[in-house]
Amino acid sequence: MRLAETVTFGGSGLNRAAELRGDAAAQAALLARGRVLAVWRGKPLTRGGEGLGWLPSDSVALHHGRPPVFLGFDEDHPCFAVDISDWVPEAGAEAVQAGFLDQSEQHHPGLPRDLVFAELRAVMLRLSPREAELAATAKAVLQWHRSHGFCAVCGAASRPTMAGWQRACPACGAHHFPRTDPVVIMLVTQGNRALLGRSPGWPEGMYSCLAGFVEPGETVEAAVRREVWEEAGVRLGAVRYLSSQPWPFPASLMLGCAAEALSDSITLDPAELEHALWVSREEMVAVMSGAHPRIKPARQGAIAHFLIHNWLADRLD
Repeated sequence: MRLAETVTFGGSGLNRAAELRGDAAAQAALLARGRVLAVWRGKPLTRGGEGLGWLPSDSVALHHGRPPVFLGFDEDHPCFAVDISDWVPEAGAEAVQAGFLDQSEQHHPGLPRDLVFAELRAVMLRLSPREAELAATAKAVLQWHRSHGFCAVCGAASRPTMAGWQRACPACGAHHFPRTDPVVIMLVTQGNRALLGRSPGWPEGMYSCLAGFVEPGETVEAAVRREVWEEAGVRLGAVRYLSSQPWPFPASLMLGCAAEALSDSITLDPAELEHALWVSREEMVAVMSGAHPRIKPARQGAIAHFLIHNWLADRLD
């Protein structure tokens, strides 16, 4: 695909400098002169929602944080991330997940007023490609540390190593690595039409491409065919890979594909989809412009929006 890595969170050429992760002395020196992205309960620190809010390593906001994770170099700037989720905001300021997107923001009293913790979904379109990659990496790896604190082999508490890119078990010696879950997301077409669906609980009118997790022992192509059949009862023929997107909610890799439908009758799995329908190319133009009376477009910044937009522009080859 000609524009494969221009999707949000796409590759920005970040130098992750993996060769430095096991060098404790180098890590200490880099941290001393580097900059740190604080993340609170999955929310990165932002500067008024218009960019990431970087801190020096001795910032008061980081004093009760967990061990830093080395993200790599932005130009010649060493970048780290620190989880400060144990910090408790003042009364009434805690985030409350309200429906599809948490719009609340939190301010740490030790930081300037323009620095706030904000939901990544809400600010991702206002980040540069490099900032987006750094934020996605930080959010996913820090969430993995929070949810994988114990050894999967023997159950003992594990500890972070390799600048945050491994966890080691002191009891049995096992090593564990950050998890990324592969998910197929597919633009299913038949002639001049594309298949859209909506999951239960989505905002009214919101539709997107069908998607699902890849199962063990399954190819990407097989996963595309299985998911569309299971969710919508549509049989597929040719499947081709188009583009991928890191999706740190919490830690998926979206594998964008195009698929040709062999049938068009829809039979829903109500546990997966609330509704699905075929949308003509002409009607999809109205959907994507926000002018359709019933259907709202896929969220801007998500790979579904990216795939549909480029299908309409005839740039999927």
